[in-house]
Amino acid sequence: MTGNDITQPLQYDQATIIRLVESVFEITNVTVGGQQQPYHWRYAGRLKTADSEAAYDQLAADLEPIGLIPLFREADGEQVILIVDHPPVTSNGPVWVNLLLFILTVFSVMFTGAQFAASDLVHPFQLSLAGFLKYLWQGWPFTLGLLSILVAHEFGHYLVGRAHGEKVTLPYFIPMPLSAFGTMGAFINMKQVPRNRKNLLDIGMAGPLIGFGVAVVVLFVGLSLSSLGPIETDLPEGYSHFIEGNSLLYLGAKYLTFGKLLPQPLSYGDVSPFLYWMKYFFTGQPIPLGGLDVQIHPVAWAGWAGLFVTAMNLIPAGQLDGGHILYVLFGKKVARWVYPFIIGSLITMGFFWNGWWLWAGLILMFGRQYAEPLDQITKIDRKRKWLGVLALLVFVLTFIPVPLVIIS
Repeated sequence: MTGNDITQPLQYDQATIIRLVESVFEITNVTVGGQQQPYHWRYAGRLKTADSEAAYDQLAADLEPIGLIPLFREADGEQVILIVDHPPVTSNGPVWVNLLLFILTVFSVMFTGAQFAASDLVHPFQLSLAGFLKYLWQGWPFTLGLLSILVAHEFGHYLVGRAHGEKVTLPYFIPMPLSAFGTMGAFINMKQVPRNRKNLLDIGMAGPLIGFGVAVVVLFVGLSLSSLGPIETDLPEGYSHFIEGNSLLYLGAKYLTFGKLLPQPLSYGDVSPFLYWMKYFFTGQPIPLGGLDVQIHPVAWAGWAGLFVTAMNLIPAGQLDGGHILYVLFGKKVARWVYPFIIGSLITMGFFWNGWWLWAGLILMFGRQYAEPLDQITKIDRKRKWLGVLALLVFVLTFIPVPLVIIS
């Protein structure tokens, strides 16, 4: 047994702690923490049961009344239990904030949807109140489609988190009028460190996979309401037109609906169709002016936006859903190796759509850390591994190298 002479506070009775730990753990070594260690005691040894999840739950429940919590770790081929102070419990905040933000987001998204649905060039802020409300109502199909996807995504996180006993907030929706979608999406806060890798993976996967399923339905409904037409080249002064970028899934969905790879250029010139599409897919060039494309219905635009949001959340870096999934499936070493590749790829793609530079900056600022579950001994099962791989495959299918090409 090794240790030091640091005196522990009276409320921590070492004999009691050892008795509780020994109920689930065969102790071979004890180290008493001090000012240089972020724990009170460190126990090395081996769990008495193969069910590490149940062992953690039992010990955590035994320690909670005295304000302590266990951390399960593996180091140098042995299992380790660290006893630390229980983190302070924080409240979720008032529900009215979540509700107010959602209502504001509904109106913000409706305004954006109305701009896509309006058949005439209208300046909405010059309308009467009744005229403005009538104008706003035109945005309900887009709003229903997009918010169905976002609500499914965020409540996927929330409900799975609650089912696992994790403390998570209700979704906070972010209104953003005068933007392409009318919203910056939504997020939930985890008020505690996830208990184990299973919980972290389940919560991370649930939002993107559920949202993806809804987005595919919305997309195909929207494409069925869309039509084909020429890509505009002559626009009124002060107006611009955009071509939404292709993901593999979106390109395939248009092909299944219309029987063509879209946008279809007037001519492939002196290059093969394969080389043309490879270049266009990754650079957005050359712009197929005068060619044929989907005259996208607002509901299809909502489906496209849902796929875009899904891909953004599944970028395998840091605190994004994809970062959690990559970390749980392959470990911290692989996640740290992938991180600079992701940043480098985003910076490179930024030369074709400069929005990627913003994403690279955000990930550099907030994406270096990975969630560290309390219990890192409990492994994930085969079913979860396959679902995690499926989520990463969804990222490949929905990622859009050049999201928008502007024609003005």
